[in-house]
Amino acid sequence: MATVTAPDTKQDQTVVEFDVRTDEMLVNMGPQHPSTHGVLRLVLRTDGEVISEVTPHLGYLHRCAEKIGENVTPIQFIPYTDRMDYLAGMNMNLAYSIAVEKLCGMKLPEKANVIRVLIAEMNRIASHLVGMGAYGLDLGTFSPFLYAFREREMILDLFEEVCGARLTYSYITVGGAHDDLPDGWVERCRQFLDYLKPRIGEYHALLTTNQIFVQRTANIGILPKDRALSYGCTGPMLRGSLDRTKGDPDWDLRKIEPYCGYEHYDFKAVIPPFTDNYYDDEEFGVRPRTPRGAVLGDSWHRFYVRMLEVVESIKIAEQALAKYSALAAEAEEARREHERKTAGATPEEKKAADQKYQELQSRRFAHRIEMPRHLPAGEAYAETECPRGQMGFYVVGGPGKSLVPLRVRARSSSFCNLSVTNEICRGCLIADVPAIVGSIDIVMGEIDR
Repeated sequence: MATVTAPDTKQDQTVVEFDVRTDEMLVNMGPQHPSTHGVLRLVLRTDGEVISEVTPHLGYLHRCAEKIGENVTPIQFIPYTDRMDYLAGMNMNLAYSIAVEKLCGMKLPEKANVIRVLIAEMNRIASHLVGMGAYGLDLGTFSPFLYAFREREMILDLFEEVCGARLTYSYITVGGAHDDLPDGWVERCRQFLDYLKPRIGEYHALLTTNQIFVQRTANIGILPKDRALSYGCTGPMLRGSLDRTKGDPDWDLRKIEPYCGYEHYDFKAVIPPFTDNYYDDEEFGVRPRTPRGAVLGDSWHRFYVRMLEVVESIKIAEQALAKYSALAAEAEEARREHERKTAGATPEEKKAADQKYQELQSRRFAHRIEMPRHLPAGEAYAETECPRGQMGFYVVGGPGKSLVPLRVRARSSSFCNLSVTNEICRGCLIADVPAIVGSIDIVMGEIDR
């Protein structure tokens, strides 16, 4: 009689389970994609949903800016710098002006430097507000964008009073600022800063501590410090990868290579980690701590560095307003003293008093001094800390007596920051690319020029 044996229920170890088969594809993200912050084309090499390579394609906004700078005078080139980082036009004006002044050996009045610091920090706030709002749009939330532009419009109202423009300003120029601050502007700026301070908590509630936002940005797009340095990253892109507790320097040009008198202002360069009370203060209270899952160098840290920089810029702007008011009072007292000295004085005494007063004006109380009639032979390079990183200009004066530079070159912070995209996107998902690119906070006008 035949017997039937039960089948062996033990699993065969030689059986290998295969996942769904995927093909490698090239996917174009841009140049019209809303999450690329400008006319940028990203070619994604994907294996299913996983990114294996990202190649940025540039040049859609190339306008020969540097070559134009070699065919016009420095004053004429100032409006072209506005069109580079068009979200921080004041900072672009400042960077080029300092390079030309360095070449000419110009020393600016104290008042001109105070105006420059004040305006540059206000533009930094406006730029970071756009970065915060646009980043929220990238990740699918619309409300932060409306909140950010509400405050930014108020800053642009102040800029319009100063120079008549809201985007391309040409206000900071070679020798100082184009005009002095209008009457009542200082008080209106103080009122705005007082209004802005309580809004910072709203931004943190909308994004910084938002659970969905944290999940989309924490532990995503990690950029180690060594890689950031090797790619030449600067600004919040680099500072988000540093560690203050391990002795990393305050990598902010306003601290390590101060210009325009930044060494006389009290502020902190924002360096992680954000697990202690280092950035807490009485005025702004306790800052949000690093959420669970976030690591140094990820997209969340880059975003949070910019949010804390807004607070530091508010502090610098308030100090600059106080310095400006003090200088205005001193200038008025000096004017009255000059009038008393010249009243009833002899022509020789009046001439000597006038000369001394003019020297005082050009040294302390003027908002602008005239540049030389021609550029000296030689070369100069200057960098400033712009909202997106270190923006540098290289200017060469020709051997002849000409006001037109022989060579003009720009070192773009966004260009170096974008170059690391492939490294920090490799291995992530397609849906993570907008979160990573948005955390870089690029402006294509500065990259392509």
